[in-house]
Amino acid sequence: MGLLLGDIAPNFQAETSEGPISFHDWIGDDWVIFFSHPADYTPVCTTELGFTARLKDEFANRGAKAIALSVDSVEDHKGWIKDIEETQNVRMNFPIIADTDRKVSELYSMIHPNADPKLTVRSVYIIDSNKKIRATFTYPPSAGRNFNEVLRLIDSLQLTDGYKVATPVNWADGDDVIVVPSISDAEADKLFPAGYNKIKPYLRVTKQPNKVDEPAE
Repeated sequence: MGLLLGDIAPNFQAETSEGPISFHDWIGDDWVIFFSHPADYTPVCTTELGFTARLKDEFANRGAKAIALSVDSVEDHKGWIKDIEETQNVRMNFPIIADTDRKVSELYSMIHPNADPKLTVRSVYIIDSNKKIRATFTYPPSAGRNFNEVLRLIDSLQLTDGYKVATPVNWADGDDVIVVPSISDAEADKLFPAGYNKIKPYLRVTKQPNKVDEPAE
């Protein structure tokens, strides 16, 4: 069935553009954005990795970091990084895994034979600090991903880990959220002292809890 949400992300050892790693050790206590790209020296991938490098501070604010993968060699990665830095006006600041034997790609189901048996598709795994897979999505090689959506997804996951809320359609950090249906109104009254709007018994909307001002003492 492949890897599922809630599974522990499989560990592996690999060579990268920044040297050898053992994946679990490299994760440490951080959240991780682990994503594959079809090939080095390709235009869409060049824009994606350049944009990801620009997000380093945004990731760091969320206790997260990025790591990429393709089936190209370390030598290819290092040569291509020069092109990324030149054309995207960035300094590369995260490693690219060289998966020349495709072991990691196969472990993470990043090669889809009916799309292209030789290249990795655009897979993304969001892995939390407990090394659990929290979200995953896959794009075809022809479509660049939206990494602002990756940030939004991490914000949602981290918020809902801390509070009994869910995030509605098109939610962005700071927007109203939904009280989860599994808690009663009585419990919701205690958990959300700022109140909530009960639209339906199963649809209760409240201010984002970590954005609500603390009451004055």
